[in-house]
Amino acid sequence: MSLGGLNSINNTVQAGVKNGTKQFVKRHLRPKKNIGLVIENDKIIKNIKWIGREISSPENRLILGITALASQPFIDAQNKTLDDNIKELVIARTIAKIIVGTTTGVIIRKACIKALDYMTTTPDKIKKGTKNIKLRQLLLPAVEKIDPQKLVQYKNTIGTLLALGVMVFTNFLIDAPLTQLGTILLYKLKHGGKNDKSK
Repeated sequence: MSLGGLNSINNTVQAGVKNGTKQFVKRHLRPKKNIGLVIENDKIIKNIKWIGREISSPENRLILGITALASQPFIDAQNKTLDDNIKELVIARTIAKIIVGTTTGVIIRKACIKALDYMTTTPDKIKKGTKNIKLRQLLLPAVEKIDPQKLVQYKNTIGTLLALGVMVFTNFLIDAPLTQLGTILLYKLKHGGKNDKSK
């Protein structure tokens, strides 16, 4: 797709978002003094609570990645300070960075939460002959009665924090080199697999 096509799509999306936002604010938000806009629609409040309760950290990272992929390249295409050749390279890097970052982010968060699942095994799931009991309950909250829903939120929270620590290292060891490789591949793909001759 040409840069002109990206610009046209971007303008259409911006106009739609702007109009949709105005309509949403007008219908569902009410201004409160010293607070700002407050959501009063019970259905929207219920949906927001459902999102916070049901969408896991990996799913949240995936949604952020898809949103970024659907918007950031179009924003880059609007940068009038760059010539077309550099702009294509910037767009390729943005797409590669989003894809790599989202993929590693989802995998690492999912793996960390799975590890938390193993180390927060509740007593009712410990059967006779179960091995590594101490390890399986290493991070189990020290409370008398464990609420299953709160335990899920606890595991998602601790898993996310653990994933953030891991990603400090993977950003340099995995994301950076894969982003560079992805940028080169996407840029060459745009130009039919050939290096740009204008450089």
